[in-house]
Amino acid sequence: MKKRVVITGLGVAAPNGVGIAAFTHALKNGISGIRHDAQLQELQFSCQIAGQPQISEELKAQYFTELELRGFNSSGILYGVIAGIGAWQNAGLPIEKNEEPDWDNGTVFGSGTSGIDKFRESIYKIDDLQTRRLGSTVVAQTMNSGVSAYLGGKLGLGNQVTTNSSACSTGTEAILMAYDRIQSGQAKRILAGSTGDSGPYIWAGFDALRVCSSKYNDTPEDGSRPMSASAAGFVPGSGAGALVVEELDSALERGATIYAEILGGHVNSGGQRGNGSMTAPNSTAVQRCITTALQNAGISGTDVDAINGHLTATTKDSLEIENWTKALGRNGADFPYINSLKSLTGHCLSAAGSIESVATVLQLHEDFIFGNTNCDDLHPEITALIDASKIPLQTLERTSTIIAKASFGFGDVNACILFKKFQK
Repeated sequence: MKKRVVITGLGVAAPNGVGIAAFTHALKNGISGIRHDAQLQELQFSCQIAGQPQISEELKAQYFTELELRGFNSSGILYGVIAGIGAWQNAGLPIEKNEEPDWDNGTVFGSGTSGIDKFRESIYKIDDLQTRRLGSTVVAQTMNSGVSAYLGGKLGLGNQVTTNSSACSTGTEAILMAYDRIQSGQAKRILAGSTGDSGPYIWAGFDALRVCSSKYNDTPEDGSRPMSASAAGFVPGSGAGALVVEELDSALERGATIYAEILGGHVNSGGQRGNGSMTAPNSTAVQRCITTALQNAGISGTDVDAINGHLTATTKDSLEIENWTKALGRNGADFPYINSLKSLTGHCLSAAGSIESVATVLQLHEDFIFGNTNCDDLHPEITALIDASKIPLQTLERTSTIIAKASFGFGDVNACILFKKFQK
């Protein structure tokens, strides 16, 4: 018999809030984390604004020892550990230094590229014939699974400890991987999430592709404009989100706070066929991902109260809305409410799905739908498909039963998950 799976812990290191309290406040009040980036200006990027978590030295010291921080230069691992341990503590789980690993607990924590600044630092040392001065942690900081390895060690996890990587759908996919493992009885709880490094060596390729916003360098908070007629490309971002995914019986037995239930979901690819490519989604695959997720969750399109979309502020926003209307069989005023976190954080790339899933679960648990910032001038192609009232500009106090979250990534990959307000 398949087990019910719930969310019992949340953690986040987002551009507009580090920690759940700060992040929730930012969501409800439309507080942006997009700022001017002097380094991007110095390097003559077209886009000179970005979303980056604000991490103090004091905060680092709460999660890493002085020895661990010596020679540490991996922002993605930093964000992932802060979000991951934050979610673990939020779930009321102990951090124990036992000799025996905890065989029931594991982590699936995704990443796009790990430790790129550490890579750069190491390359210069190697070229200067200083290989022996690289230090003992360069491998752990630069391997893609560095974030899950750090978390596995800090929490003593004895179940699966792994890192997935699927571009912008990484975080949403990680949660579904955790869901599958728990539903099949192979683990009691999995710390699921994803992280993404900061900085020009991550963001330069996108700037070169001319898909980033360059018209708002003097007004950073106006730069990310999902679903807007004046959208001018995405704003790069970074950070990490984490969720403790747990078997329902285990959560009830220990009296845990249950933030939401995972009903199901689906992951697929458009195979870069049809209208799909490395950078563009195959619409048939996107629609199929959503409809199969609904089937997996045992619900219909009419059951969805709200959507947290991928919606990056590029020319593909209206196509995403069209795909949702076809997959759900709903349009106009019958369409669910829809929002995009990227107006407040920028596009956090491999971290986007997990940070946005934390936002989605918070909306269910605290009965609100956050507003879409920079969206006063809705794109006419979007308002031709759905009623403008379904794209709230301010936070609404509203109880939702089911919210859909989807992510679509480079390589024509898709992930969709259905979260439900918990009911025994």
